[in-house]
Amino acid sequence: MTANSTGGGSVTSMGGEPEPSDSLRTFGAFVQALREHAGLSREDFGAHVGLSKHTITSIEVGRRMPDPDFADRAEPVLGNTGALRNAVKHIARQPGLASWFRQWAREEATAIALCMYECRFIPGLLQPERYARALFEERLPPLSDEEVDAQWTARFDRQKLLSERPNTAFSFVLDEHLFLRQTGGPEATKQLIDHVLDVGRRRNIEIQVLPLATGVHPGMHGPIQLVETPDNRWLAYNEGQDTGQLISDPKLVSVLQMRYAKLRSQALTPEDSRSLLLQLRGDL
Repeated sequence: MTANSTGGGSVTSMGGEPEPSDSLRTFGAFVQALREHAGLSREDFGAHVGLSKHTITSIEVGRRMPDPDFADRAEPVLGNTGALRNAVKHIARQPGLASWFRQWAREEATAIALCMYECRFIPGLLQPERYARALFEERLPPLSDEEVDAQWTARFDRQKLLSERPNTAFSFVLDEHLFLRQTGGPEATKQLIDHVLDVGRRRNIEIQVLPLATGVHPGMHGPIQLVETPDNRWLAYNEGQDTGQLISDPKLVSVLQMRYAKLRSQALTPEDSRSLLLQLRGDL
């Protein structure tokens, strides 16, 4: 992680490589220790459990979530003590969060207010499974089926914020064209609209649509993400292609707050947004 000095070094740039969770690394080191104690090479161990040497390496360094039955296949090869079956239960199933996003995700998890404007795709917190998988399956470089599953698991776990933090105020402003694009096809878009409408019924969640007819607006600079921390500080987050920045400089955050406030004033009210989404659904 590197720090770029802007406003007293308050813009933090986070590298784009996926970061394995601590529990995955610990589990991988445990597997490696048992394998070496058994006197097996990675290739030999892989042959016993039906996996390639490359896959065993990925598990041992914490890059890959083991298959559900991995421990059952590996136990007889590694002494059948039951230790591996116990260890696998403690893996944190969040391998889909990239390192450059993890710091922001921690801020989200404790925020008392969270505001998002998005013009590229539906925010991850609002994505139903079919829509999310359509995005993952078109990712470049391509993801494996296991990686797609891991990405969705991480996203689904993160979405629990919406139900587990009823005292957090969530505000979303979404460009209308995000629904018109029909990512994943018409049926996926119907599911998306139904999901967004359902989420928007919660009293602590406000969803507004910015109509296509809106002229010049502050969102033309790009997405905006803001959080208010428990000690009433405001932070912002800026995300690009496989990189992200956590912004704490008060002047920069203030500018983004002004832009977000203007966007909310230009967007449809939550009630009118709901009517527009129902109309868009009916047109599919």
